[in-house]
Amino acid sequence: GQDTLNGKLIFIRFVWSNTNTNTPHFEQSFSDDGGKTWEVNWITDQTRISENAFKSTAPQGSDAAKTESQPALRNGQHDFDFYFGIWKQHLKRLLNPLTGSTTWAEFDGTIVVRKVWDGRANLNEFEGEGPTGHIEGLTLRLYNPKTHQWSLYWANSKAGVLSLPPAIGEFKNGRGEFFCQDTLNDRAILIRYVWSDITPNSAHFEQSYSDDGGKTWEVNWISTMTRTQDAADKSR
Repeated sequence: GQDTLNGKLIFIRFVWSNTNTNTPHFEQSFSDDGGKTWEVNWITDQTRISENAFKSTAPQGSDAAKTESQPALRNGQHDFDFYFGIWKQHLKRLLNPLTGSTTWAEFDGTIVVRKVWDGRANLNEFEGEGPTGHIEGLTLRLYNPKTHQWSLYWANSKAGVLSLPPAIGEFKNGRGEFFCQDTLNDRAILIRYVWSDITPNSAHFEQSYSDDGGKTWEVNWISTMTRTQDAADKSR
């Protein structure tokens, strides 16, 4: 599942094991890095007993809350500043994700990225042409100064609505990773956005899906972007 902890997006995992015995085991874990690592925070071991042996027990007191020092969060409100301007994009899109298909459609187009709120938000518009037709898209990105995370919303011109929930995440060491939970063909999936290979005049973006809780990912959207020469000249 997807939830928040201290205002930040996390994934939650429940694991049942030993379910074919009279001593089943249950664990709950949290992940704040899109499922790469998990921290177990709830463990229960259960033993079946007969009904007449059941006796209610007084609830036990909870452990005293522990205050742990938290590392300072990085200020990432200018992480997308590199993207302002006009870009040429080559896009590859997998037509039937998570089906074993290897059929891709390719598009070439233009992206225009505009600064909002002095960089704490931005809006980009994409138009492209390919063998499967014309595509128009829009992305809204919003920075939360409290959690130091970005929320990314996508929309296409055919539907005319922003995607919910947004993909939420942050940049670390020049790489941005953003995650959300959604459905595909009525099945729950995880979605991951990755920004990488960022330079003043080029960038790389990938979208991936996972239907096994983040254990494996299938890339289904690859964008290679190059700043137009006119925009590069104006930025000097």
